[in-house]
Amino acid sequence: MSSQPAPPEWICAPQRRLFNVFPAGGPMCSLRRALLLWLVPLFLAVGLGSALFSYWGFSRMASVFMDDQMQQLAQAVAGSRTLAAAPVPAPERIHTSGNFVTQVYGADGALLASSLPQLQAGLQPAAGFADVQAGGVTWRVYSTQASGAGGRRVQVLQSGSFRSRLAAERALAAAAPVLILLPLAIAILWGLARAMSLAVQDIGRQAALQDAHSIAELPLERVPQEIQPLVVSFNSLLTRLRDAFADQRRFVQDAAHELRTPITALALQMENVRGDLPPGACAESFSQLEAGLRRAQRLVEQLLKLSRQQAPFVEEARDLDLRAQLHESISSLIALADRRHIDLGFIDLTQGEAGATWRCAAGDLRSVVDNLIENALRYTPEGGVVDVRLLPAAVVEVVDTGPGIPPELLDRVFDRFYRVAGGDSRGSGLGLAIAQAAAERCGLRISLRNRPDVQGLVARVEPGAGRHGALISSSETAQRQLSQPAYSDNTVDAKAGNDRTVPLTER
Repeated sequence: MSSQPAPPEWICAPQRRLFNVFPAGGPMCSLRRALLLWLVPLFLAVGLGSALFSYWGFSRMASVFMDDQMQQLAQAVAGSRTLAAAPVPAPERIHTSGNFVTQVYGADGALLASSLPQLQAGLQPAAGFADVQAGGVTWRVYSTQASGAGGRRVQVLQSGSFRSRLAAERALAAAAPVLILLPLAIAILWGLARAMSLAVQDIGRQAALQDAHSIAELPLERVPQEIQPLVVSFNSLLTRLRDAFADQRRFVQDAAHELRTPITALALQMENVRGDLPPGACAESFSQLEAGLRRAQRLVEQLLKLSRQQAPFVEEARDLDLRAQLHESISSLIALADRRHIDLGFIDLTQGEAGATWRCAAGDLRSVVDNLIENALRYTPEGGVVDVRLLPAAVVEVVDTGPGIPPELLDRVFDRFYRVAGGDSRGSGLGLAIAQAAAERCGLRISLRNRPDVQGLVARVEPGAGRHGALISSSETAQRQLSQPAYSDNTVDAKAGNDRTVPLTER
C-alpha cells in the first residue's frame, strides 16, 4: 500500500499558546489595531529613549568640557602674582551665556576678590568640583588647593541652569530628526496597516461573492504567505462544496427523469381505464387518484425546473422590457385562469413611462414572473381575482384574493416543499423557492404581505441590494407599505387581449 504524502508543515492541530497577539473578541481583535497597538508604543519608546540618551550624553560631554575650562581658569588665576579676579560679567549673561564667576579667598577663608560680589557661595572646604545652592540657584564650583603667598585659594563657579539648558538644546538638536520622523513613521505604519487590512478584506469580499451557482477557487496572486494556508484550505472547502452541490443537482435531475417516464406511462394507462369505469364511488376514487397523479407530474416538472435554476448559469444578463414580459407571462397562464374561472388582469400604474426594465437573464425573469402569477392562480379560489401591477421604479406586484398566509409563516413559504397547513394541496411547495432562486440571480428582492383591506396576498418584486444581498425580506414591515391604490383605470384584459376600462366597483 502506497504511503500518503506528508501534509504541509502548516497543516496541524492548533496549538494552545500562553500568549496570543489577538485578544478573544473585542475591538482589538484586528490586524491593523494589533500592529498599531504593538508598534506605535515601541516607536514612542524608541523616540523617548533616544531623546533621553541624547540629553544624558550631551549633558555629560558639556559637563566634562566646562569642568576642564573651569579648572584651567582657576589655575590661571591662582598662578597670577596680582590679587585680581576676572572682570565683572553682566548678571544676565551668567545664566544665559554661562560666564564664569571667580572668587579669591585668603588662608583664613576671607573673601579677598570676586567678579560677582553679590554672590555669597562661600568657600568649599575641600578642593575639586562640587554642586552648591546659593541664592536659590544651583552652581557648579571648582576650588583649588591653597597655593602661592599667603595660601590663597581660587574658586570658579558656573550656573547649573545654563549647563542643563545647553545639554537640552544639544540633545534636542540631535533628537530632532528622530522626533520629526517618528510621526511620519507612525503615519506610514497606519497607511501600511490600512492597506494590508484592505487587502485582507478584498480576499473576504471575493469569498463573499461565492454562491451555490458560481463557486470558484480564490486566486492566490497577491495573497501574503501568512494567509495563503487559510486561502488554500478555503479553496479546498469550496471545491468540496461545489462537488456536493453538483452531486445534489445530478441526483435531483436523475431522480426527476427516472420518475417522469413511469408517471407518464401511468397517466396513459389511467386515460385508457377511464372509459371502463362504472359511475359512482369508483369514479370519484378514480378522480382523486388522477388528481394525485397530476400533482406528482407537476412535482417532477418543478424539480427539473429547480435543478436547472440552481445550475451554473450561462445565459447572459441584459436589459429586458418588464412590461412585455408581464404581458407574455399573463398570456401563457391565461388558460389556467380560464380553467379556474379567475379574472387575471394587468394594471399599469406607470402612466406609460419608459424605462421599466430589469437587467436579468431572460429565463430567470420569466421564471420569477411566471411562478408568482401561477402561485397566485393556484391558491386563489375559483371566481377570484388576480391582478399583476406594474408600479413606478420598475416594481411588480401580484395581488390575489386567496386565503393569504399567516404572518409568522410569510418567510417560511420560500423553503422548498413547504406548504401552509390547511391550504390547497394542488401546489408542490417549490414555486416560491424557484422564484426566489431566479430573483437572487437577477439581484431582485421578493417580499410577501397580506392585504390589509380584504383577504388576499401581495407578492412584491423590486430591485434589491444586489445579487448577493438579502433578497427575501420579512413581511411584518412590508404590511405597512401598502400605499398604492388597489386598481387603476387603465387595465389590460388578458382574457380578451384588448385594453379596457374597469371601474373599481366591477372588480
